[in-house]
Amino acid sequence: MAELKDKLRADLSAAMKERDTAVTGVLRMALAAVGKEEVAGKQARELTDEEVQRVLSKEAKKRDEAAEAFRGAGRAEQAEAEVREAEILRRYLPKPLGDDELAKLVKDAVSEVEAELGERPGMKQMGQVMKAANAKVAGRAEGGKVASLVKAELAS
Repeated sequence: MAELKDKLRADLSAAMKERDTAVTGVLRMALAAVGKEEVAGKQARELTDEEVQRVLSKEAKKRDEAAEAFRGAGRAEQAEAEVREAEILRRYLPKPLGDDELAKLVKDAVSEVEAELGERPGMKQMGQVMKAANAKVAGRAEGGKVASLVKAELAS
């Protein structure tokens, strides 16, 4: 059973006892999203911690996008509420990688693919490099940022 899911449930219980409606609402939503993901597909299954993190990351990103949309519409109060919800969700996610750490992981992925191929990978092997880089990054950075760093590394 996913430890992260258990932690979400325990924190929900604690928030309910403390009558913290903001945290209670966000954790209920997060657990609902996890439950929905568990029953999605042909067969119901128990999510791993990594899969739960992916669901929470997706939900946090939705909150960021909603906050941006509210700001654009001049609705600052709703934007702040979405930002607060995203912050609550991020408590359960691993610390994002810094630019230097991410650049090093991309270089390592390029070196790894270079060792497999026996030559420096080019743009044609970007998929292989992305696969290796994403395995190393493990959801601690945005895919677009990883892709742009991989492109830059392969172009040089």
